[in-house]
Amino acid sequence: QVQLVESGGGLVQAGGSLRLSCAASGRTLSSYTAGWFRQAPWKEREFVAQIRWSDDRTDYADSVKGRFTITRDNAKNTVYMQMNSLKPEGTAVYYCAAGRSLYYGRNPKEYDSWGQGTQVTVAS
Repeated sequence: QVQLVESGGGLVQAGGSLRLSCAASGRTLSSYTAGWFRQAPWKEREFVAQIRWSDDRTDYADSVKGRFTITRDNAKNTVYMQMNSLKPEGTAVYYCAAGRSLYYGRNPKEYDSWGQGTQVTVAS
């Protein structure tokens, strides 16, 4: 398994931006599809974005499309998510996940490895 550590969360005003990072160790991320999920209090973990291992194709939840961008830097073994125009409903713990050779994954159960999460709070 690959070990993942998220960073970059914090408190931001509505309309603001944050960039989350997910640093991997133990394995190279280039063979993994990487995903971002989030979980708000009393809610299930939900898919946010993914970037496919084979061709860097990206996929986003409708709620963040056009505002969030997921990228990867294989040389740094790190995945990023730029979040712009943040909304209060985006307040959640954001988790990075990795699925080895995963072709397409919106279901958390498809991912092998998870980070500990980073809190994002968007104030109105």
